[in-house]
Amino acid sequence: MTSIRDHLALHATALQLRETRNGVLMSNLANAATPGFQARDFDFQTTLAARVGAGGALAISDARHIATGGATPGQLGYRVPVTPALDGNTVEAGVEQMEFAENTLRYQTSLMFLNRRISGLMRAMRGE
Repeated sequence: MTSIRDHLALHATALQLRETRNGVLMSNLANAATPGFQARDFDFQTTLAARVGAGGALAISDARHIATGGATPGQLGYRVPVTPALDGNTVEAGVEQMEFAENTLRYQTSLMFLNRRISGLMRAMRGE
């Protein structure tokens, strides 16, 4: 038997991760003029999959096995700039604004899916 938590977990986790990513992207934009600042981000899909238990890295059962995958899910990495600034700042405002806009749109979409899921559960509880 599945619980209500099971029905809401994916979208609730996605909302949390989108909010965290928006904070990282806003920090990048806020530091666009800070000399030496390195733009940060994380791989949303890998982190979401790890949080909800869908996939992830292969298990290593022997010391001779080679680990797969890149960074730990949710770990902040550094964005590789197309044209870094002379002062060492790697924030590219256009890239950050585009990523922020896309992430915000996806946040709103996840919120819509979560609201629909909750509405469906409420209708089911009322017997509609």
